[in-house]
Amino acid sequence: MPNDPLTESATTLDRKTLLALVEASHAVNRSLALAEVFELLVRSAANVLHAQGASVLTLSDAGDELVFQAAVGPGSRGLVGTRIGHDQGIAGQVLKTGRAARIDDTALNRNFLPDVDRKTRTRTQSLLAAPLVYDGKAIGVVEVINPTKKKQFTDRDLELLKLFANLTASAARNAQRVDRLTRENLSLRDAAPPPTVVGNAPATRAALRLARKVAPTRTSVLLTGQTGTGKEVMARAVHSLSPRRDNPFVAVNCAALTETLLESELFGHEKGAFTGATEQRPGRFELAEAGTLFLDEIGEMGLSSQSRLLRVLQEREFTRVGGTQTLRCDVRVIAATNRDLKAESALGRFREDLFYRLNVFPIELPPLADRLEDVPALVTHFLEQLAPELGIDSIAITEDALAAMSDYPWPGNIRELRNVTERAALLGDGRIGLGDLPREITSESLSAGDPTTGEPPAPNSVATAPSTPVGATGSRLANQERELVHRTLTQTGWNQTAAARKLGVTRDVLRYRVKKYDLKRPDW
Repeated sequence: MPNDPLTESATTLDRKTLLALVEASHAVNRSLALAEVFELLVRSAANVLHAQGASVLTLSDAGDELVFQAAVGPGSRGLVGTRIGHDQGIAGQVLKTGRAARIDDTALNRNFLPDVDRKTRTRTQSLLAAPLVYDGKAIGVVEVINPTKKKQFTDRDLELLKLFANLTASAARNAQRVDRLTRENLSLRDAAPPPTVVGNAPATRAALRLARKVAPTRTSVLLTGQTGTGKEVMARAVHSLSPRRDNPFVAVNCAALTETLLESELFGHEKGAFTGATEQRPGRFELAEAGTLFLDEIGEMGLSSQSRLLRVLQEREFTRVGGTQTLRCDVRVIAATNRDLKAESALGRFREDLFYRLNVFPIELPPLADRLEDVPALVTHFLEQLAPELGIDSIAITEDALAAMSDYPWPGNIRELRNVTERAALLGDGRIGLGDLPREITSESLSAGDPTTGEPPAPNSVATAPSTPVGATGSRLANQERELVHRTLTQTGWNQTAAARKLGVTRDVLRYRVKKYDLKRPDW
């Protein structure tokens, strides 16, 4: 029967050291919280080996970097989150070969990275490094530096570190799995079907062209436009077109939270950071690692949160609320607002440096009134979504109802269009007609007046559009409508209130028609 290397190593240890090792490994294995496991691992390694400092590095999700997850000793706070190439440094060589290493004088080792010493402002003279091996695969490296009770480490110390690494590797791997599952489960709250940007209007095509252009990059994107223009749908489209498409898309509504809660939501918090913080909680930046974070209504964010966000965008690092550990992140930020952030900056309500950092690639989303030709496609799309929710195979809509919807200016944009479509679908019982639409929409069909006499519909009456395809007689109807509006304004001496009352529409609707047809009073 082959010898057990763990048993052989253990026989060379004195009872006191062995007990300390077992106690340390038990402490590490009792926890499943990733940060706590790594913290216990490095503290235990430093204590058992009487070392000045210790650190643990693990492979990044992409497998191309080693990341310092925890460290103790001089200057260790600034080390956490530091990334090096997966094959760089002594740790990179240990990971590559799968063999532990003892370095008596780091100045003579060509693989040693002096940048780490400069970052921690310390001097590493001797070092031990051992791979964390789980299921035959190296998942990270644990290092200890500078013995405190002797001049340099011994082979016995190296065996002890190897044994400790073997005993704790499974705890590190299990904690990583739990952490990944936690992040995935939390991000499911933001899960949504694949995005669909519907429409073929020139303004829609222009916005999509910009989205396709920026999607493959890491560039921050700022989506602007009125409320309800589909900014989150566009953000998801950028994500789905990017190399990050298989990683999380996490959304946060900045207007829905107070500043304190928003910071906790974005950056996470440590246990005891504030009243009610009974456990450590990862923030949205951690949940969105390697993916995309969508910050909706960013113009509502307070100045304190703006400062912390700016640091993440510049340095790609942050600390949890109530914490001291610096965490690195690889997250693509897409922000959205219906405010004029440049004007807000001039008023001191939004940081100018943050605005320019976010505004690297702006995309303005047009209001629905500027893309009315997209209404039929959008209505069809919404009906396809609503049918299964209502438990029916499909929902039809009459041509005159669709024509009326296509002619309405939709001040509430796409959000209003979807709400009206859903309400009409419920009222129509599988078939939407004019009578299922709100009065303000049906009264828009001014051209329903007698084209021969030019008489408009009676005030507050429900107008009916001809039951013809939307585009078949659109030009003729538009001309008739223009003539009707112009004639009514002339009859009322261009009194828009009186003209609107005579036509049976609101003043807002009439003003929209005046602007649409570029109608001007003769004496203007």
